[in-house]
Amino acid sequence: MSNFNLNKVIIGGRLCADPELKQTPSGVSVVNLRIAVNRRIQPKDGETAVDFIDVTAWRQTADFISRYFRKGSSICIVGSIQTRTWTDQNGGKRYATDVVADEAY
Repeated sequence: MSNFNLNKVIIGGRLCADPELKQTPSGVSVVNLRIAVNRRIQPKDGETAVDFIDVTAWRQTADFISRYFRKGSSICIVGSIQTRTWTDQNGGKRYATDVVADEAY
């Protein structure tokens, strides 16, 4: 199975802030959000373990999210993982991993 390539993710959680719809210079809708997802296995100290996942949605998906979801809303995202690298102003290598949304529910 050396030719098997699959990049698919499903994330369900709550929005950390109201989605803010923006437009690219060419008029394409985009929204960036952060979703809080509780971990299934919690630490023994009683604290809630949460992961915060960055999501980017484009075009109709971005329009849909900005219209129907608000801070605290439950949301399910289907998409793919995307990684980026860049060099910061101090010459350090930086990395980011986001989910690019294909669908939202």
